[in-house]
Amino acid sequence: MYKQKIKQIPSRRQLLTTFTSVIGGIGIGAAAFPFLASWQPSAKAKSAGAPVRVELAQLAAGKMMVAEWRGRPIYIVHRTDAMLKSLRQQDSLLSDPNSERPQQPGYISRPTRSIDASYLIVTGVCTHLGCAPTYRPDIAPEDLGSNWLGGFYCPCHGSKFDLAGRVFKGVPAPTNLVIPPHYYEDKNSIIVGDEQEIA
Repeated sequence: MYKQKIKQIPSRRQLLTTFTSVIGGIGIGAAAFPFLASWQPSAKAKSAGAPVRVELAQLAAGKMMVAEWRGRPIYIVHRTDAMLKSLRQQDSLLSDPNSERPQQPGYISRPTRSIDASYLIVTGVCTHLGCAPTYRPDIAPEDLGSNWLGGFYCPCHGSKFDLAGRVFKGVPAPTNLVIPPHYYEDKNSIIVGDEQEIA
């Protein structure tokens, strides 16, 4: 009887040691998580201008996605070949078709106003009073007229922009939509808010 009790004592100690180790490991993990999370830019830092990474792989042709940088929406449109062909068809209707006003970084190509013609990356804020324009890729809708080939329409005061973010004549917005600084990290992702890797 006495020998059996002696044999049980080490197994209880092992159980207690194992239990203490597990609880200690959970405690260390719980303590480390906030520390590791603190290495990420805070919401305040992001809104102050920390660059953001955006994945493009899931963005289908003709569609738009919205990211956020400095508390502003960033519209990313995956333009189709037909959309790109339409860009020069409306030059006579645009206020600044050659993007001569400084609403984009110097490395942006014209008339597509992009690094890669397939993707438009533009700040989704109307240059009139700061409303958010809606993406209207439809062609010749009844409310926008027969000469509409797709673009952005601001519902606040009626400003219109083409699929390169260039402003139409005769609308309240004075300038084209702003292109934020950005570069391609690889073929499927961009960094918005930084241009250090632009050659």
